[in-house]
Amino acid sequence: MKHPEGNLANSTRSFDETTPLAREIAENTRRRRAIAAQTLPLPSEPRVFTVANQKGGVGKTTTTVNLAAALAREGARVLVIDLDPQGNASTALGVEHRADTVSVYDVIINDVPMSDVVQKSSEFEALYCLPATIHLAGAEIELVSLVAREQRLRTALDAFLDSTEDDFHYVFIDCPPSLGLLTINAFVAAKEVLIPIQCEYYALEGLSQLLSNIQLIERHLNPDLAVSTILLTMYDSRTNLANQVVKDVRDHFPDQVLHTLIPRSVRISEAPSYGQTVISYDPNSPGSLSYLEAAGEIAHRGAPQ
Repeated sequence: MKHPEGNLANSTRSFDETTPLAREIAENTRRRRAIAAQTLPLPSEPRVFTVANQKGGVGKTTTTVNLAAALAREGARVLVIDLDPQGNASTALGVEHRADTVSVYDVIINDVPMSDVVQKSSEFEALYCLPATIHLAGAEIELVSLVAREQRLRTALDAFLDSTEDDFHYVFIDCPPSLGLLTINAFVAAKEVLIPIQCEYYALEGLSQLLSNIQLIERHLNPDLAVSTILLTMYDSRTNLANQVVKDVRDHFPDQVLHTLIPRSVRISEAPSYGQTVISYDPNSPGSLSYLEAAGEIAHRGAPQ
């Protein structure tokens, strides 16, 4: 008669070798080891990204905060500018943004120095946030009558980066889902545009309009602006549609699309409700590993020439 422990050992070996769950665990372990072994290069001067897509629900804020947290975890000093009146990036980074909080609204409308407004995130030591409050909802109208209305954020950011004692390596600007004056301010303040695109039907809808607007801003307001990065989000490998969207986007933008795909993930969705990014909420989850890999790609690619 065989010993039951022998049967258990045999069944475990069979499980490890054949089941999809075991293969997934092995793959995630490999990814964790690769991420732990990497050392990300730090840029010699701040790389300023505007994260934009006027189509709602594509993962702009999620991408902004998780890439920022991933880079901060790997040793970079990172600033997130929340330019969306909903303030979701501020929530995810655990910074105060009640209505009476001094915020990005005061920076661009009332000329308050950014150094007086930036808060340290509770997520990581080197992660900071310029919060947004509900007052920002009226900023589109108030900006119309202001001098140099398209340059307000850039002027404030340049002054902040020049005056801060510790150099920042990355700045991510989270835009509202529109192409108004707030988004224009973000484009003028940045050198790189990062566009999240969801792997779903109508993924490319409106993208040509966004690219046309970016070209107009490059021509008239910010000649240094370029679309450097496209990140595919909400990917579900089980569907033919998602795989077709990935192929279409990579065919259209072969140089800009990151190899990393961000999966649909419950953990990514849950994290903001705890005032966290998925990087700190569940660092070993597939969603967290994907954002860490995407951050590594961005760091190694460097700024566009």
